Amino acid sequence: MFDDLRDLYQEVILDHGRKPRNFRRLEDADRTARGDNPMCGDRMELFVKLTPDGAIEDAAFQGRGCAISMASASLMTETVRGKSPAAARELGEHFRNLAMTGTCPDCGGALEEEMERLQPLSGVHEFPSRVKCATLAWHTLNAALEGSGKEATSE
Repeated sequence: MFDDLRDLYQEVILDHGRKPRNFRRLEDADRTARGDNPMCGDRMELFVKLTPDGAIEDAAFQGRGCAISMASASLMTETVRGKSPAAARELGEHFRNLAMTGTCPDCGGALEEEMERLQPLSGVHEFPSRVKCATLAWHTLNAALEGSGKEATSE
């Protein structure tokens, strides 16, 4: 069973890595930021459009990188739609915990559905250098939501 689950997770990562969702320039974006992972060459530009009440209406990205960084950005842009910036940041914190440890004990309740969607990336915790690939999009989202337009690097 564990091997079947691992195979499914790998398929999800490969699918999103090869055919990322929301891989486009968002011309009417309210916020943008660039992300860079100098360790492996992942680079992206993230675009965020907010609703009049400040929720994330749309998110998209462009760039190049490994399957993990592209899959993470793809899943992230799908998952943060409709969320407030604060809720998106909170989700990002939980995701970073998942990527670093492989688990997220505080991810039940309101975050359960979103974290289940991001679960395929939990295996990166076994490869510490790949955690940066998985979290780059989330660091870039934070930079965009801050409105600074600055370049984010994965930490």
